Amino acid sequence: MIGAILGDMIGSPYEFDLGNKSKEFPLFSRKSVFTDDTVMTIAVAKAFMDARPDATDEEIHLLLKRRMRELGKAFPYAGYGGMFRCWLEDEQMDAYGSYGNGSAMRVSSVAWLFHELSDVRHAAKLSAEVTHNHPEGIKGAEATASAIFLARTGHSKQEIKDYVEEEFGYVLNRTCDEIRPTYHHVETCMETVPEALTAFLEGDSFEDVIRNAVSLGGDCDTLTAIAGSVAEGFYGVPQDLQEECYKRLPERLRATLRDFQEAVRSGQSKGKE
Repeated sequence: MIGAILGDMIGSPYEFDLGNKSKEFPLFSRKSVFTDDTVMTIAVAKAFMDARPDATDEEIHLLLKRRMRELGKAFPYAGYGGMFRCWLEDEQMDAYGSYGNGSAMRVSSVAWLFHELSDVRHAAKLSAEVTHNHPEGIKGAEATASAIFLARTGHSKQEIKDYVEEEFGYVLNRTCDEIRPTYHHVETCMETVPEALTAFLEGDSFEDVIRNAVSLGGDCDTLTAIAGSVAEGFYGVPQDLQEECYKRLPERLRATLRDFQEAVRSGQSKGKE
């Protein structure tokens, strides 16, 4: 999950096509701040950590809504989209059929909290359904979580690519060089998840994946959060970058991230080993 948060921070200065589509840029500056991607990523993690092992889908949905709204209201200026902001503020509002990339950027924790791919996919679906209940919104969350899970459980990049293409129908045969010239700010899963996965597939380290993703442009914080979440599973995250991440988070978010990392380290995860 810290890979997603770092991707959000590092990509945030270049959102809305503000970068120069280059891999050469400072990883951090005063403008490298967390956004709604981080807030909702941590909210989803907290909801699943708080859920009882025998919680029903309906109970998990309720927990997700509660935690997302709690943290969203605690950090109201993190850059939420218009419909999502309405959802945050109106506790009676149901899911609104979104296929935006928000479902994919916030899903990373489930790939670490569950030990079976089927459980990961089901949790990803639940995490999307509370807002992004369009089939493409659900697919984006499931594809991202699946890629992270496969990366962290020792699968090769070719195996990850094959699984995502076969299971979700995303086409991953373009290169970053082919994507970069015409790619622009777009917020759908269909035009963010494949590009983020391509940045991961072409990278040769965690940092290189991050640089690939930023260089594509577009909805840069979210695209880089997705790419970073998969890169973490495959490469891990250098300690110095983890420390920088913690320094840039307020204590409320740091505390949940610490709890999450401890739960993963100690095996206090969901599902069967």
